[in-house]
Amino acid sequence: MICTFFGHRDTPPEIKNLLRQAISELIEKQGVNRFYVGNQGNFDAMARSLLAEFEQTHGIRYEIVLAYLPKQEDPLCDTYHTLLPEGIESVPPRFAIEYRNKWMIDHSDIVVTYVRRTFGGAAKFKEAAEKKRKTILELSDR
Repeated sequence: MICTFFGHRDTPPEIKNLLRQAISELIEKQGVNRFYVGNQGNFDAMARSLLAEFEQTHGIRYEIVLAYLPKQEDPLCDTYHTLLPEGIESVPPRFAIEYRNKWMIDHSDIVVTYVRRTFGGAAKFKEAAEKKRKTILELSDR
């Protein structure tokens, strides 16, 4: 099973323990062994750091799904954890994040979200995942 994440750029650091608990339950109780995560904002950064920890302790696999071709000086450029969605190279830059996020939804079974507002990217892609009947684990409800 594959899981992906969507949350606000300004997600507070206090959410990290809820996120850790959610990832642990997904791995141990639901058999999730692969994760996709973006690289914009606090929520993605928290998820990436936790996934790196769980990779060491639980042998899961995670990919940082990029919206743009990395530049040589990009710190993510050298990591084997990065993935570019097929076809992203032909997407205009202003639509690249949307394309990437839709790809992540299409290729995932479960979506972990932290959505506290009804507007913005996190809310938009949570709604898109709901329309595709993905299982949603909303952290702001916990």
